[in-house]
Amino acid sequence: MLKKQVLFMSNGHGEDLNASLILQALVKIAPQIIVAGMPLVGEGNAYHSLDISIVGKPQNLPSGGIFYMNIFTLLKDLSAGLIGLTIYQIRTLLKSSSNYDLIVAVGDIFPVTMAYISGRPYVAFLVSTSSFYEGKLQLPWLTRLGLRSPRCLAIFTRDNFTAKDLQNQGMKKAIFAGYPIMDVLTPTGQDLHLNPNIPMIALLPGSRVPEAIHNLELQLQVCEILADLETVQFRVALVKSITELDLENLAKKQGWHYQFPGILTKKSTDKTIIIQGYYNAFSDIIYQCNLAIGMAGTAVEQVVGLGKPVIQLPGKGPQFTYEFAEAQMRLLGNSITTIGNNYKNPAMFTQAAQTIQRILKDNAYLENCVKNGQERVGKPGGSQGIAEAIAKFI
Repeated sequence: MLKKQVLFMSNGHGEDLNASLILQALVKIAPQIIVAGMPLVGEGNAYHSLDISIVGKPQNLPSGGIFYMNIFTLLKDLSAGLIGLTIYQIRTLLKSSSNYDLIVAVGDIFPVTMAYISGRPYVAFLVSTSSFYEGKLQLPWLTRLGLRSPRCLAIFTRDNFTAKDLQNQGMKKAIFAGYPIMDVLTPTGQDLHLNPNIPMIALLPGSRVPEAIHNLELQLQVCEILADLETVQFRVALVKSITELDLENLAKKQGWHYQFPGILTKKSTDKTIIIQGYYNAFSDIIYQCNLAIGMAGTAVEQVVGLGKPVIQLPGKGPQFTYEFAEAQMRLLGNSITTIGNNYKNPAMFTQAAQTIQRILKDNAYLENCVKNGQERVGKPGGSQGIAEAIAKFI
C-alpha cells in the first residue's frame, strides 16, 4: 500500500514554527504518512531542523515577509527577486502537487492561495490573522475564495474568537483547536544566576539581524534608566544570528563593556548595571521573568500566553515598527503597552522605564495579564489538537 503524502506550506518564521510543531504531532499520530515542507518566505529553518524533504529552494528576502507594513521594504523585496521567486514557487508547486494527498497551508493569503491553485485537498491554519485586530475579520477576496473552496476541508484559527467570527460569516468549517506556539516552551533548566528576591526583566530583541541589534540598542537605554529607578535584574534571550562580535560592537557604540560570555556592564551613578545574555535559554528566561521588553512577533505572543506583561518599543524595522507594535497590541490586548511611536524620540526611554516601575507594583494589572493570556493565546496542546483534526482527512 502506498503511503499517503502531506505537504506543509508556510510563509514566515512564526508560521514555519507552527507548521513544524503540527507536523511533528501529526507524524506521531499517523506514522504511516510521508511529510514534506515548503517554506514560502525565508530559509525554513524549522523544517530543516526536522530533517524532512524540502520542496523548492528557500530564499531570504530583505523584509522577512513583512513587506506589507512598508512600501520601501516591498521595493527592496522586488529588487531582491520577489516576483521571480514567487513564479518559481508556483511552478514548483504545480509540478509536484499531484504527489500529495493533502496540503496544510499555514499563514495567510499566500499559502492559502497556493493551496487553492494546487488543485489538491487542503486545510488552512490562519495563524497570521485574527478577529481581535478589528473585531471582525476582513479577509482578502483571494483568501475567501480559497477558504470557501470545496477542497478546503477545514479552517483552523489561532483563537476561539476568530473561529466564531468566521462561522458567523458563513465559514462553518472554521474551528479553534489550539495555538501550537505554546507547546514549544520547555525550560531547559539552565541556571540564569537569578536573585529570587529581585524582579527579572527579559529583553527580547528579535531574531533578524541587523534589526535585532538595533532593537537591543534601544532596550539598553531603557535598562540604564530603569536601573536607577528600581532594583531589577536583566536577562537577554539571544539567538545564534546575534554573535559575540555583534555584542562587542554594540557595547562599544553605547558606552557599555562586553565580557564573554554574553555579559554587558555599565557604571551607573552608584552601581554597576549588569545585563546577562544567554543563548538557547528563551523558555527559561520568559518563564522566570516578571516582565518583558519585547520587540518581536511570536516571542511576544508566547510571553503574553504565559500571563506576563510586555513593554514594546517601536523600532526602525523592517519588522518591528510602530505599525507592527500597534497591530500586536490590538491582537494581544491589554497585556501589552507600547511606549511612544518613534524610536528617535529620547523621551521614550524614560517613559518606558517609569511604566515598567509602575507595572511591577500593580498586582491587579498583573492578575489581569494572566487572564488575558489565556483568552488571547491559550494553553499548551494546540499542536496535538490540530494534528488530530488533520489526521481525520488523511
